[in-house]
Amino acid sequence: MEVKLKKATEQDADIIYETQVKSFKSLLEEYKDYSTNPGYETMDRVKARIHNPSGGFYLISADDKVVGAICVYWKENEHFWISPMFILPADQGKGIAQKSINLIEEMFPQAKSWELATIMEEERNCYLYEKMGYLKTGVTKRINEYANLVFYKKEC
Repeated sequence: MEVKLKKATEQDADIIYETQVKSFKSLLEEYKDYSTNPGYETMDRVKARIHNPSGGFYLISADDKVVGAICVYWKENEHFWISPMFILPADQGKGIAQKSINLIEEMFPQAKSWELATIMEEERNCYLYEKMGYLKTGVTKRINEYANLVFYKKEC
């Protein structure tokens, strides 16, 4: 399976929004994290991420089909933050997320560090990030009675 990233433009906002909502639907239903879940964000938020001068959204395609997206931000063009990243449920578990992270890291060789956060209760997500060299920072944040965020960092 060939995985590719393409920098998103305003014309991609609809597909990103639709894919984001579908990808986060089950997590939103399970954890009821309406203040933090990307599946509950607005189209305006998606467009703001696309136009962020210190970051951008990248469409993730597998065999020429859009299956998700990854958004990155940076400070001083050397400290990078991934949020959100998502893959459609039907395409999860195929190694696409891992390949996407590798590709985004390769796009920014000047990075001194990468950071992200995920729901602590989502063991598959935590396993993926740890397998890729991300270490828990020791920081967690309670979202609500159902979920906590756990923060990760990878030094380059």
